[in-house]
Amino acid sequence: MTLIRSAVTADYPALLEIWRRSVEATHKFLTPTDIDAIAQDVARYLPQMSNLRVAEDGNGLTGFIVVEGDTVEMLFVDASVQGRGIGSVLLAAVATDHDVLRVDVNEQNPSGRAFYAAKGFSETGRSEIDGEGRPFPLLHLELATAGKPAA
Repeated sequence: MTLIRSAVTADYPALLEIWRRSVEATHKFLTPTDIDAIAQDVARYLPQMSNLRVAEDGNGLTGFIVVEGDTVEMLFVDASVQGRGIGSVLLAAVATDHDVLRVDVNEQNPSGRAFYAAKGFSETGRSEIDGEGRPFPLLHLELATAGKPAA
């Protein structure tokens, strides 16, 4: 069973490891140097997030989601447990708090794109660069949740 709870400071090292394993498995367009640089940003961002929730099972942390306002800023599931519904549970945990959810997904991340499409997100725009100005195109997605859990 997956438990969703608010993150605590002691979770951050494990969340960074989950982030790295997930990115290495799904973001094949990034070089190891890119991943190292972005990891430093993620390490700085996590303590600043006001709504950071983690997924946990009997073996430890398995994923996390960050929502700021109506935007999913991060959703990562450990590569070792991807495809087991953890991302869906995390998304459902925050969907009930919002009438609309927005997310940006890397255009070059087919698994991320497929996940959000399966949840009913639709494309509302595209950017040539990511939020930090790096040359990684983003697709802007939106889901009208009406405060209902994502299926």
